[in-house]
Amino acid sequence: IDDLAEVDYSLNSLPAVFRPFIDLNLKGIVYPAGNYIGPPYVAAPFTIPDQSDSMLYLAFSEYFFQTSSFAYYTAGAFNITIAEEVKSGKLICFLFFFFFLQTCSYFNISTEIFGSIIPEVAKYSVTPYPVMLKLMATEIPIISLEQDSFTVEIQGSMEVFAVLPDSTTQSLFTMNIAANTSLALNIFDQKLIGSLCLNRLQFSLAHSNVGFFEISLLENILSYILQTEVIPSANAKLSKGFPLP
Repeated sequence: IDDLAEVDYSLNSLPAVFRPFIDLNLKGIVYPAGNYIGPPYVAAPFTIPDQSDSMLYLAFSEYFFQTSSFAYYTAGAFNITIAEEVKSGKLICFLFFFFFLQTCSYFNISTEIFGSIIPEVAKYSVTPYPVMLKLMATEIPIISLEQDSFTVEIQGSMEVFAVLPDSTTQSLFTMNIAANTSLALNIFDQKLIGSLCLNRLQFSLAHSNVGFFEISLLENILSYILQTEVIPSANAKLSKGFPLP
């Protein structure tokens, strides 16, 4: 697939040949690149609806997406560092981190910005410094398939650092993050149309070198920006659709 993951799509069984069609049962297991240890999931059997108005039907089970999540988590793909000078227009394929990076683009992130929201940061860092963020998933993201949509549940953390003039960093605080997003899918005019929704975003303070503070204001501001700016912008792009073969 890429430098981080590989997919095994070898046959699971002999092809089943019938007069009107052929059934191919493929494995569809995603592994971390070079690491073929079995993922901690069990594949459940499923069937494709009996239809005959198209030449090819291709179905992906929840197991495929679960092993994908496991592979990328194991490979460290959910560990992201954002420096002050890095702009967040960069495409991130994982929904929550995409949301958060897009939110950061509305600020020139610095201790001054955080200090305007969190007084303890302003007291701790009187001189404005650039900020570096380290985000990571602390558990394997859970992907669940539903009717015409799927949801992604992510447990993660974000550590905020001040970048000092000598390029060293000083940890300010660490937050736990819980996010739930969903993506509704529809097919229209031979295009795959998507619609994103942020169902839940919760922060909790895990550790602080600036003293205890209430996290609710920061949580509310980020949630507001996501709901009013970032998600509508993403949905405007998704509404244009992706052509299907």
